[in-house]
Order: sequence, then C-alpha cells, then structure tokens
Amino acid sequence: MGDSSGSASVSVDIERISFGGKEHLVRTKCGSVTVAVYGDEDKPALITYPDVGLNYMSCFQGLFFCPEAASLLLHNFCMYHINPQGHELGAAPIPSDVPVPSVDDLADQVADVLDFFILGSVMCLGVTETKYRERVIGLVLVSPLCKAPSWSEWLYNKILLNFLYYYGTRGLVKECLLQRYFSKKVRGDAQYPESDLVQACKSLLDEKQGENIWRFLQSINERHDLTDSLRKLQCRTLIFVGENSEFHEDAIHMTTKLDRKYCALVEVQDCGSLVTEEQPYAMLMPMEYFLMGYGLYRAYQLSSSPRSPLSPCCISPELLSPESMGVKLKPIKTRVPINF
Repeated sequence: MGDSSGSASVSVDIERISFGGKEHLVRTKCGSVTVAVYGDEDKPALITYPDVGLNYMSCFQGLFFCPEAASLLLHNFCMYHINPQGHELGAAPIPSDVPVPSVDDLADQVADVLDFFILGSVMCLGVTETKYRERVIGLVLVSPLCKAPSWSEWLYNKILLNFLYYYGTRGLVKECLLQRYFSKKVRGDAQYPESDLVQACKSLLDEKQGENIWRFLQSINERHDLTDSLRKLQCRTLIFVGENSEFHEDAIHMTTKLDRKYCALVEVQDCGSLVTEEQPYAMLMPMEYFLMGYGLYRAYQLSSSPRSPLSPCCISPELLSPESMGVKLKPIKTRVPINF
C-alpha cells in the first residue's frame, strides 16, 4: 500500500461545469493523477475510475446528470473522480522516457489516492479493484475486463496501438475507438444519424494527446487474468454491460466466477460499453436496490444518516429480479441466481 506521507498535492478550487468540486493533483509512486472531489468528505467515499482511455467526465457525466442519480449517489457519497495520468482536459504529452505503467501500477495509483485522502473502505464505480480488495466494500462495474486478451484481441489492439502511436486519434483510429465505446445505433449509419453523444466524444478525442491514450491502452492490452482473484472477492458486486459491448463476454465470465450470493449482472440492450453515457437511466433502479443493501436511499427516502460507515446488510436476490427492476419498462435484462 502506498505511503501518503511522501505524497504532495496541488489543490485548485475549480468549479467544474460537469460536477463541481475541488481538483487535486496527487503524486503516486507511478506518476501523478488528478482527482476531482465533490461532496461532503464526512460521507462514505465513492471512487470512480474510467478504464477505456477517456477521462471521468466523458465516462460518467451522463449518469450524474440524471436527477435520480444525483438524489441517490451525490446525496449519500462524497465523490472522488480519478483521471488516469495524461487524460485531463488540456493535458500535455507524457514524456517518452516515462515507463508505461502495468495494470498493477494502475491499481497502486488508486490505492495511493485512498491513502492520500485517508480513506478506509470505499465503494467503487468503474474500478475492477481486486488487488486491494480488503479496501473495497462494494463494486459497481460497467463493461468490465477480467480476462487476459485473446491472441486475436491482442493482435488487433497491437495494430490499433501502432496506428494510434504514429497517426494519433484521427480517421480509422478514431472510428475504432468509438466502436469500443458505443453501439452502432448511436454511432450512426444509413438508418440512424450520429448522436450528439458521439459527436462530443469525437471532439474530445481531437483534443487529446494520442501518445497519452496509447500509453493507457498499452497497459490494458498487457493485462493479466483476474479469474483467480475474483474467487476471493467477497464484496457485493453489481455489473452492467451493454449487449453490444466488445467486453460483453468478460462480464459474463466474471459473473460465473464471483460468489453468486454477492453478484448480479444487468445486460443493457441496444447499448455499447459506456452504459453510463448511452443509457444511464437503465442503471438507476438496479443501483437503487443494490445500495439499499447498505442502508442507502434516495434523498426523499432517507431513513438513516449516510455519514455513518458503510455496513452492508443482507440484500435479497429477489430485489434484483427482472420484475423488481422493471424490465418491462426499461431496456435491461438481468441474470440473478434463484438457488444458492
């Protein structure tokens, strides 16, 4: 675990257009990362960390712009939004002599952030944290990766990374990245126009340094298999995945390896990897039932103070059934065990 005593930060009060809050520069053993903190720091901590080569605003603002999500998440948690190194808006290229971090280094960065803010056990959104599982009390995962890349995926990514390294985020490279993020429906075709969401993502990719995206995706392409560590994960886990996501198979595999008493899978129809952006409303009811297991409710339902430490109580699997989550009303389907 990182020692925060040697860490230093530069804190700047910045009213973020998207979320608000204060932004910190946190120095870790594997480089500096920016962390935007929003909310009452006496409340339980919710850590967000994007793992697709985009910054946190591009991955989570669709979810947090939903009023229902604000009443559920922002009311109960203090948010710590971590940006991967070099993914900040206006970030300069990372020097070529700086080593490319491994996936374990990325996990260490998250642990160093927890140490810096003196956080104990936390809830994680978008963070597949198994290395420091004793510090995670709950996981809400979005199109997660858990297996090492197959040879075909590794080779495809290597070709994409070479194009990205030499040509940046333009042309074919940009289209390949958009395919990783979004479904065909929102990317547009002869039948559907390109959505505003995809146009905004294109503009963001135009502004980003291709070398920085290359470094992060290089780390992800060299990931190792997490299957063995998943079997040791005892915290409650809620997994969202778009049925058109390139990582759909990983999400299914993860569900089969986790303890079925603590895990539920929500497959979102007509959606790509970024469920938080494409169909954030499909996430709200499953998340609400999931957090009820921790005694956390929307603002108007609050029956106990969210300032008390998270202490998960028993949550009935029936609460995560298709009927309870309103499958007939929302474009989602769930996989929840009936017998244990």
